[in-house]
Amino acid sequence: MNIIITNSGGVPIYEQISSQIKGMILLGTLKEGDALPSMRALAQDLRVSVITTKRAYEILESEGFIQSFTGRGSFVSAADPAMLKEINLREIETLLSKAVEIAKRSGIEKSELSEILDIYFEE
Repeated sequence: MNIIITNSGGVPIYEQISSQIKGMILLGTLKEGDALPSMRALAQDLRVSVITTKRAYEILESEGFIQSFTGRGSFVSAADPAMLKEINLREIETLLSKAVEIAKRSGIEKSELSEILDIYFEE
C-alpha cells in the first residue's frame, strides 16, 4: 500500500493514513472486499505506532469505508453511491470555497470564474 506520511503541515499521521486510504477507495484503487494490511503490518511498513494505524482504521470504519472482523482483518466495504457522492460534494465545496476566496482577493469577477469552471467541466 503506497501511503506517504509527512511530518510538516500539521496534519496528524492517523488522518493522513485514513484520508489516503479513503482516496484509494474513492478512486477505485481499492475495491469492495479488498483486504487492508493488518494494523501491525501497516504500522511497521510506515514506521509509525500501531495506535496510530488503529486510530486511522477506526475512522475509516466509523465512516463506512471499511469493515473489521476480529481474527480476519479489515476489508473495504461495499460502496454506497449516495455516501460517495456526498463525500465528493463536500470536497468540491471546500475546493470551490478556496477558489472563490482567491478570486475575490485577486479581483476576479464571478463571470470569469464561471468561465474557467465551464472550460474545465467540458474537458
